[in-house]
Amino acid sequence: MKLVKDINKESVSKSQVSDKEAEEAIKKILTWIGEDPTREGLIETPKRVVKAFKEYFKGYSQNAESDLSKTFGDVEGYDDMVIEKNITLESHCEHHMAPIIGVAHVSYIPNKKVVGLSKLARTVEIFSKRLQTQERLTMQIAKTLMSALDARGVAVTIDAAHQCMTMRGIKKERATTVTNYFLGSFKEDLSIQNRYLKYIGH
Repeated sequence: MKLVKDINKESVSKSQVSDKEAEEAIKKILTWIGEDPTREGLIETPKRVVKAFKEYFKGYSQNAESDLSKTFGDVEGYDDMVIEKNITLESHCEHHMAPIIGVAHVSYIPNKKVVGLSKLARTVEIFSKRLQTQERLTMQIAKTLMSALDARGVAVTIDAAHQCMTMRGIKKERATTVTNYFLGSFKEDLSIQNRYLKYIGH
């Protein structure tokens, strides 16, 4: 699946900007908003922000498909859906770099092999720790799981609040966005899709 390979190839590109250069950029932003980056409370802020950004966006240095490579074949013929619900999701929108906070629900139907449950949450984590749109994030998780697990079907649902919409702009603080992406059996068989949606409460 070419798209999946491209997704994961992008994730391992090396930054050409040093920590020091990034810290200088933060100082400029502090000055731009009207602050004094040399005052006591802000002297260490650029370093802290750079350190925080490394955590917020660590998905760029991780490869989800590689992380899913270890699977287990001793499933004794299990062929129904596996669902992992309410995976905490924290990302940032690519338009305003504002937080996206919500939950992801992930399901797949095995094809002779399963993956450790933590790997499903890990896949969500890797793609969410990048600048994102919710639509693309949903698709990236689904397509990577489908390809890496050679699954019979995959379903991904994300329900999240976008702080670019709740804290600024239109300021609708209770609004959330729901996205779904279905592949394989979940897309082809509405009874499977509906059963999944019932299980996750949508």
